[in-house]
Amino acid sequence: MTLTVRALRGPELEAALDDMARLRITVFRDWPYLYHGTLDYERNYLQTYRDSPGAMLVAAIDDGRIVGASTSAPMEDHAAEFAEPLRETGLALEKILYGAESVLLPEYRGRGVGHKFFDLREEHARALGRSHVAFCSVMRPADHPLRPESYRGNDVFWTKRGYAPLPGAIAHFTWQDVDQQQETEKPLQFWIRRL
Repeated sequence: MTLTVRALRGPELEAALDDMARLRITVFRDWPYLYHGTLDYERNYLQTYRDSPGAMLVAAIDDGRIVGASTSAPMEDHAAEFAEPLRETGLALEKILYGAESVLLPEYRGRGVGHKFFDLREEHARALGRSHVAFCSVMRPADHPLRPESYRGNDVFWTKRGYAPLPGAIAHFTWQDVDQQQETEKPLQFWIRRL
């Protein structure tokens, strides 16, 4: 295995968006997202990264194939559903880099790729003059019928990286769950770190 992790911007980022879409559909199908995605929806959603000059996609690449990716963009360039809860906290959106998602195929986990994703995001935030990095985590009830008994969340990892939930900052976004026929709204908790 020849796994490398590197930041992509501009045309390289745009060329990787279909791979990002496929990874999101695959990885987010599992708990806790339970996402029933389509390539058309993904292409529309990922338009933010194509359009934002401050966007970055960190790609984990094995033998020329993207097996993981992490995206980020200036908070003010992202969807209003995500920006509004932060605006309500009084934080200046222009000081926040939003780390939208990190997805990695299961066979590549536990090799330090997640740390590299966060390292490069934080480096990018500093280069853009940002003082904070934030991301969201979907909130699901503990007794949800599709929750695996063996599920272990990422809270410990995020806390060790210096992130904490931002009180009162809850975004709401809709998507179709794998066991549902239509989209429903989900709450997402913001986590944030001052750099």
